[in-house]
Amino acid sequence: MKLRIGLGLALALGAPAVAGTRPADPLVVDRVVLLMRHGVRPPTKVPAMPPEVTPERWPDWPTKPGWLTPHGAAAVARLGAADGTGLRARSLLPARGCPAPAAIRIVADSDQRTIETAKAWAATLAPGCALAIDHYAQDVPDPRFNAIESGKAPLDPAKADAAVAAEVGPGGFAALDARYRPLLARIDIILCGTPRPGCGVSGTPTGLAPARADKRPKLTGAIDRASTAAQILLLEAAEGMKLAQIGWGRATLADVTALGAFHALEFRILARPRPIAAANFAGLAAIVRAGLADSGPRVTMISGHDTNIANLGGLFDVHWQVPGFAADDPVPGGALVLERLHDRAGKRYVRLRYRAQTLEQLRTAAPLGLKGPHDRILRVPGCNARGIAGLCTLDEALAKLG
Repeated sequence: MKLRIGLGLALALGAPAVAGTRPADPLVVDRVVLLMRHGVRPPTKVPAMPPEVTPERWPDWPTKPGWLTPHGAAAVARLGAADGTGLRARSLLPARGCPAPAAIRIVADSDQRTIETAKAWAATLAPGCALAIDHYAQDVPDPRFNAIESGKAPLDPAKADAAVAAEVGPGGFAALDARYRPLLARIDIILCGTPRPGCGVSGTPTGLAPARADKRPKLTGAIDRASTAAQILLLEAAEGMKLAQIGWGRATLADVTALGAFHALEFRILARPRPIAAANFAGLAAIVRAGLADSGPRVTMISGHDTNIANLGGLFDVHWQVPGFAADDPVPGGALVLERLHDRAGKRYVRLRYRAQTLEQLRTAAPLGLKGPHDRILRVPGCNARGIAGLCTLDEALAKLG
C-alpha cells in the first residue's frame, strides 16, 4: 500500500509535515538517508545474452558494458539538482554555499556506474562544491555491498532456501512458469520474431541454484532469462533508444512495463525475503544506522544497485510503482529514502519514500520542471506511530534493519 501525495520540486525530499499530524506538534525532518540505484547502463556483458536466447544482434551502446552512459549521467544530474532543492528547503543543506564535510556522506560501490552516479548526483546537488565520495578503487570488491560473498554476513542456506520456496508458493517453479506463460510467450516473440525451437527463454523450465553460506540462491531457466531480457529492454527504453531499436522494433513501451514484472519477481523471490535481505544488506545497514543517528550526517547517500534496493524494500516490506515500470521494480537512479523526523518533545520517527524519474522522464531527458520526479511516501506494515499508518518510531525502524 502507498500513501500518495503530490509533491513540488522544492519538496522532493521532505514535505513539511506528515499527513495526519497535529499542526500544533508538527514532525520535522532532521536526517535523510538515500539508497539509490545507479543510473542507466548497457548490459554487463557482450553478447548481452546467450545466442540460443535470440539470433538478433543487440543494439550498440556508447559506453563499455555495465558503465554509466552519458544519457544516464544526465538523468542522475537532474535528480541531484531536484534533491538539492528539496534538502535546502528542509534546511538539511545550507541555502547558499557548500555543506560542511560532516553534514553529508556519500558512499558508492566500486563499479564504474556506481562511482560515476555518485559523482553526477553530487555535482548538481551542491554545484561548485567538492563533495567527498567514499568508495573503493574501481572494480575492487567492496564488502559493504557484497556482505554474503565477502563473508561479512554468512547466509544460512536452509533458511534462505526455505524463504525462497515460501515465495514461490504451492506447486513450485512449474506452477510459477504456468502462471507467467502468457508473458513468457510474449518475450519469446520479441526475442525470436516467430516462435521456433531453440530460441527464446521459455523452453527451459525455471529452477534454482540453492544457497550456500557464501552465495545467494539464484534462479535458472525461463524466469531467470526472462528477467535478464526484460531488464535489457527496459534499459534500452530508459536510454532513449528509438522504438525501432527496442526489442528490434517488436517491443512497445507497454511491453517494457509489463515484462518488468519478471525483474521484480526475481527480486521478490531472491532478494526481499528477510533471511537473504538481512544478510546481504548487513554491510550497508551500518551506514544507514549511522545516517539515522544523532551523531550522523544530515544527509547520507549510498550509490548502489537494484539488489540493494530490493533488500531494503524487503526488510521494511514496502512497495512502490513508478509510471512506466512494473510494481517494485527498482528504477535506474531511483532511491529508497529514509527520513528521520522529530516532534516537539524530541521523540524520533522514521518514514520511507520512493523517489525516481518516470520512464518517460528518463527517455526524453527533459527538465523535471516544477512537478519534479515521482515521489511517494510508502506505508511500512506494522508501524503506526502517533496513529499514522506506516510511520515508524526510530527504534522500530532500526529493528527492521536487522
